[in-house]
Amino acid sequence: MHPLTASHDDDLERFAAQGAPPLPPSDMSGYVEHDNARIWYASYGAGAPVLLLHGGLGHSGNWGYQIAPLLDAGHRVVVLDSRGHGRSTRDARPYRYELMATDVLAVMDTLQLDRAAMVGWSDGACVAMVLGIVAPERVAGVFFFGCNMDPSGTKEFVLTPTIDRCFSRHAKDYAQLSATPDDFDAFVGAVSEMMRTQPNYPAHELARIRVPVAIVQSEHDEFIKPEHADYLARTIPGADLILLRDVSHFAPLQRPAQFNRVLLGFLRRVLA
Repeated sequence: MHPLTASHDDDLERFAAQGAPPLPPSDMSGYVEHDNARIWYASYGAGAPVLLLHGGLGHSGNWGYQIAPLLDAGHRVVVLDSRGHGRSTRDARPYRYELMATDVLAVMDTLQLDRAAMVGWSDGACVAMVLGIVAPERVAGVFFFGCNMDPSGTKEFVLTPTIDRCFSRHAKDYAQLSATPDDFDAFVGAVSEMMRTQPNYPAHELARIRVPVAIVQSEHDEFIKPEHADYLARTIPGADLILLRDVSHFAPLQRPAQFNRVLLGFLRRVLA
């Protein structure tokens, strides 16, 4: 077991106080100017490429428990801050998952990556699936963790202490990283509006997906209905449904070893 994945943080108390482990020194990092935004990225290691796409309101640093194990497994790992998140900027347009998907392709083009496995968490999972639909030739597989593909898939929101700790960490990180550190409330409002109304992919569009997909659902996910995960796995051809026991929407932070085992198993399958 990697030392960074050895302990649990089920209530996110450690994450709220310290954040995830810091990202390691990168081989390459910078900004891609794309469609009225500056998208920050970093690349680590060599091997079959894996893109890590973080969740809404967060940033690439939330993958701090995943990068070292992926490097140990021989992958090239690329992270990026989604448009308007972390170090990346945005313009005044409303957030759209499809627009954020084009940002990912711009980073891939800059790094000369023809094809990569997409690992998405929450909003990042939606972006990954959009790429599987609109740019399948660039996608070796989609690891779809903790998200919906139409508004019916979400539970009624209930603020829990764990969610509140995560939100508090996001607020601190935004103030530290963002080019607009005083705009957190407006940022939350804009992202929340996207989450409320998007994505909206009907079953017939999901049924046309031809890239390998794993639908990964936590037993105690606070946001996504388990029956929606079942529906996605039934509707997307060949998709696997994987249940993570004893964790919630924040499994990569709560029990990284468990999450990473499932992730590495998926990557072995699609990048063999």
